[in-house]
Amino acid sequence: MVKLTRIYTRGGDKGQTSLGDGSRVAKHDPRVAAYGDVDEANACIGLARVHAEGDTDVMLSRIQNDMFDLGADLCTPYTDKELGYEPLRIVAAQVARLEREIDAMNAELKPLNSFILPAGSALAAHLHLARTVTRRAERLMTALAERERVNPEAVKYINRLSDHLFVLARFVGAKGADDVLWVPGGNRPV
Repeated sequence: MVKLTRIYTRGGDKGQTSLGDGSRVAKHDPRVAAYGDVDEANACIGLARVHAEGDTDVMLSRIQNDMFDLGADLCTPYTDKELGYEPLRIVAAQVARLEREIDAMNAELKPLNSFILPAGSALAAHLHLARTVTRRAERLMTALAERERVNPEAVKYINRLSDHLFVLARFVGAKGADDVLWVPGGNRPV
């Protein structure tokens, strides 16, 4: 159980932070950047939840908890060092749950024949914002995975999450009826 009794420690005053294995790295380290963007995506999901209710809010609540799991996963590098605890890792069941939810929502949506603009209701727009930040986190995670070992299930999770947020944004927009479609070249002079 996490217990925070003191918020500031002064440990990062020289530009370094501690990872889950106790090692110290620069605050701009690619691993820190990746879990920082996961945290930002989680905050965007929290903002979307202000407008959510019912099953949508429950779904987003689960995702927010998973995002903390994902941050913990990324914060703890794979190491041979004895940690004294089992590191928290994203597992296949978390990815599978996202896939089931995507499939259930998508079954009620008409297929797209155009890209959609990140707009619609306040909830839909916030979900699109969360989706774009999630995509940025994914880019940082895959860049990190080229340099260091990253849990493959974590990469799958972040990829599925951006798809989930896209489908959910459509679903909450009257099951796609409120989609704002992109009109290619629609504002060019004739």
